Amino acid sequence: MTALERRFATAQALAAAAGALAMRMRPVRGGTGGISAGISLKSAQDWLTEADGAVERFLSEQLATAFPEDGFQGEEGGHTRDGKLRWVVDPIDGTSNYAHGGARFCVSLALVEDRTPLLGVLVAPAMGEAFAARAGHGATLNQQSIQAAATDNLGTAIIEVGWNMRHTDADFLGLLGRIRAAGAAPRLGGSGAMGLADVAAGRLDAYVELHIHLWDCAAAIVICQEAGAAVSPFMAGDGPVTGGPILAAAPGIALAMTGIGGF
Repeated sequence: MTALERRFATAQALAAAAGALAMRMRPVRGGTGGISAGISLKSAQDWLTEADGAVERFLSEQLATAFPEDGFQGEEGGHTRDGKLRWVVDPIDGTSNYAHGGARFCVSLALVEDRTPLLGVLVAPAMGEAFAARAGHGATLNQQSIQAAATDNLGTAIIEVGWNMRHTDADFLGLLGRIRAAGAAPRLGGSGAMGLADVAAGRLDAYVELHIHLWDCAAAIVICQEAGAAVSPFMAGDGPVTGGPILAAAPGIALAMTGIGGF
């Protein structure tokens, strides 16, 4: 087993264990304003739960033990260790869904070298789904090979649009309007990582977001690429540092979606 193969196997096992931890810590709805104990807001509609910190600490500690030479970057704790290879973690992507009792959330774990994602694992424990990919070896969902859709007509496409508070209403609504004007059907799902993974699995025809962070998409990027989806050059610009726009699309509509998204 090569060093990368060992990291890939370890990532899958740890993401599954992290997903199980998230399920054990899953909050119960209630409390003032419907907010349970252990749930807070970092900023408007930017949710944080006790599980976010616990899952990130678990992954950081386990990876430090298994691969002490590797770096680590998490959504909550930031860039805490340096290394030629760096693990990038979103402990719970789709925290708003998680905090409100929804099933559409996942643990996202990627390994990157400089600006190149080498492997990615997404585990959605409430949905019983595990996505995985290693550069040059294809992508899987629950160990079955997946492929982006063959859609070549926006008039039959389903497009998920990521929403956040980092762009104006006019920007977001303008993007939605252009998607509708092209004849596509927009969706909002509350998890960028899961939306991108659904493009890889052919369940969505495209995912577009005006601003996303590295930890939200690093794992999903390699999963999409290995499934044959077209992915915008997020890793080439400011995306890995400050975040930026992203598009993943079925190859047959990628050019049209690039125009719609303004990429």
